[in-house]
Amino acid sequence: MKTILVLGGTGTTGNRIARRLQAAGLRVRTASRTGGDRRIDLDDPGSWASALDGVTAAYLLEPSLSASTDHQARVPRLVSQAVAAGVRRLVLLSAPRAGENGHPLHAAEQAVRGCGVDWTILRPLWFAQNFSEGPWRHGILAGTLALPTGDGRTPFVDAEDIAAVAVAALTEDRHSGQVYDLTGPRAISFGEAAALITRATGRTVRHLDVDPETFVERQVAGGASPDVARLLTELLVAVREGAGAALCDGVERALGRPPRSFERFVTETAAAGHWN
Repeated sequence: MKTILVLGGTGTTGNRIARRLQAAGLRVRTASRTGGDRRIDLDDPGSWASALDGVTAAYLLEPSLSASTDHQARVPRLVSQAVAAGVRRLVLLSAPRAGENGHPLHAAEQAVRGCGVDWTILRPLWFAQNFSEGPWRHGILAGTLALPTGDGRTPFVDAEDIAAVAVAALTEDRHSGQVYDLTGPRAISFGEAAALITRATGRTVRHLDVDPETFVERQVAGGASPDVARLLTELLVAVREGAGAALCDGVERALGRPPRSFERFVTETAAAGHWN
């Protein structure tokens, strides 16, 4: 049976992809620096062969956007080794605007596009799960979501949709050569998101707009490197300024259905007790 490799298999998208593939009766191998079926470290090419052995399709991502990370080499080198090892289909988790020169994921996208085997690129916007599993969960539990986003709006995409598109791309021929920009069906503000979570949980949550420099300082104090803190702040300030509010049709093009709504995400997450 063919084996599908899921890089970052314990993460927000990877664990969902692995579960879907396993439910379909497919052989899945998860790989990450910690946890998963195999250990893989993108800074240690010696760890790659074991993860790639016998793999025919692979889901790839770059887990670090730090300026100190060698983005020109890590994923491109992994792509080359994967193809040499016999992988015939690659699906890359990328990001909006990664097709532009200077973006940390530009080299990864270029490597996948030129790899010589079937490829698909996914460019999701902000994950809805950032509120429940990621960096904003603490703010939800504390009752104040302090972010430099003002009244800016963005169409949060559900990681379940990202996983569904990735699984389709890993298992179906028709997605080869496609770039899917993935968003939710409606752009909302962080204040609206907080209000929806308040309504669903009974827990009072408010959005507090904060000064960008203050936000950078808080991230660094919390353990983030200065370059990562500044990159995250720039992305959030872009939301405040109106960037990233446009809707994209990637989910519908890939799956033939509309993307899941933020309201559905909130209802299901609250019912599962993730904000208790």
